[in-house]
Amino acid sequence: SFEGRVEVYHDGKWGTICDDQWDDRDAEVVCRQLGLSGNPKALSWAHFGQGSGPILLDEVECSGNELSLDQCKKSDWGQQNCDHIEDAGVSCDPFTGTYLQLCAIQMLPYCHITQLWSVVLPPLAEGTVRLAGGRSSSEGRVEVYYNGDWGTVCDDGWTDLGAQVVCRQLGFR
Repeated sequence: SFEGRVEVYHDGKWGTICDDQWDDRDAEVVCRQLGLSGNPKALSWAHFGQGSGPILLDEVECSGNELSLDQCKKSDWGQQNCDHIEDAGVSCDPFTGTYLQLCAIQMLPYCHITQLWSVVLPPLAEGTVRLAGGRSSSEGRVEVYYNGDWGTVCDDGWTDLGAQVVCRQLGFR
């Protein structure tokens, strides 16, 4: 299954996300962060059961173009006014898209990994792309995963059309 309660890891512990402001744009970012694309759907009111432990995030408001929840507008870590009956969930339809990238690829020293309890992530696919060395997560050098390693793309013949393809593959509109 490619759906479940969303949990984040922060400061040495796993916790849930409150569903205040939770919508399909937030689900799109979670699915992208987990390397899944397709038809993301936000689910509220502990649709996949109530979590335990801390509720770590509230008021998450993504535009839908972010590469991870860490880039979205949200409350400060641990600042919330919720109970676990409000735990957020997502469904990432695996049959309407292709595998793009794992959260670990985009990990920064402060990256907070999102986990869907019932998702088994596929291995990195040949041809997976990422951006590296930019000032933000939406710009940088294009790198491609091939034969077990990341490599760069030569700019000979590189055009706006190639850039558009990469942007779409990364989930940008």
